[in-house]
Parts: sequence; structure tokens; C-alpha cells
Amino acid sequence: MKIVIQRVSEASVTINELEEVASIKKGLLILLGIVDDDTQDDIDFLVRKVANLRIFNDENEVMNTSLLDIDGEVIVVSQFTLQASTKKGNRPSYIKAAKSVIAIPLYENFVQTLEKEVSKKVQTGQFGADMKVALINDGPVTIIIDSKNKE
Repeated sequence: MKIVIQRVSEASVTINELEEVASIKKGLLILLGIVDDDTQDDIDFLVRKVANLRIFNDENEVMNTSLLDIDGEVIVVSQFTLQASTKKGNRPSYIKAAKSVIAIPLYENFVQTLEKEVSKKVQTGQFGADMKVALINDGPVTIIIDSKNKE
């Protein structure tokens, strides 16, 4: 399971050109890519990281506070392209990305687990939809975490 975390001052997700399905102010936009062998352990690891990662500025403008500390908002967007392989040629292969029968329950479980961890509603995109994601990346701060490569 891979995530791209973006610290945002605002973000939104729109489908069908007009229907805004998610909108937040200060917090995190999380892009989530799932593979077939992802488990609850991957979800638990990433959720703890997301909630506690100290990437928000404190009163001294030092990145020293977490999403929990600032009571920030979250949008989670499924993104199978995070699992792309570009090893051969110029056309990415998405063979590692989990099919929807596996990915949807894991995606939903990720969101539910994150909601419990942060004690608030987590907004989402729409799984499998063609989404337009808008954001103002604050910093910019963008962090990639792979649950299979715990660095």
C-alpha cells in the first residue's frame, strides 16, 4: 500500500465536472494506491503515520505538530496509478494495482480506520470515478510512504 500525503490549506474533489464530493480546509489530501497482498497491518501502519506525522507548523513555524494536534481535515482519494511500474518502455504498467474486488474493501477499511484514529469524518473521492482533484499544497509538503518499505 502506498500513499502520497499532501499538506494542504484547502482541497476538493469533483466528479462529473460539476459535483463536488469532498472539500476541506487545513489538513491532508491523501492519495492511496493498493496492491493485492495489502492487509490490515498495512492499513494500521499507514493510519498511525498519517495521524501522527509531525508536518504542520507549530507557533515557531517549525514542522512539529501532527494532524491530531491541529484537528485537521482529511480527504482520501483512491489512485491505482501509484502502483505503476515504469521499468520497461514508456507506457506504465498497472499490473500490480489491486483489482476493485480487493481494492474497494481495503480502501473503505483504510478510511474507516483513519476516522477512528482521528475521531472525525474523513472525506473521500469516489472509487473508480474520473475525478478532478484541486488543492493548494501548503509548503509545499508532499510525502510518500510505502507500507512495504518502512523507511
